[in-house]
Amino acid sequence: MEFTTVLFYIFALLLVVSGLKVITSRNLVSSALFLVLAFFNAATIWMLLQAEFLAILLVLVYVGAVMVLFLFVVMMLDINLDVLRKDFKRFVPMTTVVGAIIVLETALILWHGYGATSTVVRDTTAAASGMGDWSNTRLIGKVIYTDYIFAFEIAGLVLLVAIIAAIALTTSHKKDSKRQTISQQVKVRAQDRVRVVKMPSEKSAATVAAEEAAAAAAAESASAKNS
Repeated sequence: MEFTTVLFYIFALLLVVSGLKVITSRNLVSSALFLVLAFFNAATIWMLLQAEFLAILLVLVYVGAVMVLFLFVVMMLDINLDVLRKDFKRFVPMTTVVGAIIVLETALILWHGYGATSTVVRDTTAAASGMGDWSNTRLIGKVIYTDYIFAFEIAGLVLLVAIIAAIALTTSHKKDSKRQTISQQVKVRAQDRVRVVKMPSEKSAATVAAEEAAAAAAAESASAKNS
């Protein structure tokens, strides 16, 4: 057995174990961290398959951006776990059936792609067209922007709609929330924002002392009358 095969089985085992811990862990933060570990193991498997660009993309995008966002959201929100586990047993049969179907489809795809062939299938079109020495990044870019350009644009449109929907759902119209109204800010006048107040000029020290003495005398006379 080759050393790369041993590494594949090790990383695949870690990937399966971390995936199980994602769905069985009672702590949401622990589940997110196990998902990060699963992404790292998947990236290492892609490295073994010589798909360096996909491995780096998985680490940078999912681990570096998406999972950090998930961790911030999970740590900032006060989620009641009892409410989440309230109807867990009711959905177990349906999720088991769906999971079994997904596993069966994946097994059929793997058997059709690997088990049914005894020889390694290689892409001869790249070598024939002079692209045999191209890097993975260049090959992926050529395939995406030529053969799958329509699907790529549709995926970008779906992501744009998802971003707009997320912003619309999270925007709450509360009375105490402050928002900017650009039209009202443009129509504002100086008279509505600035109020000129006339105040007397500064008093001298003698005037201030005389006023304090008069106030003290008035207070003494008032107390004498009350007594």
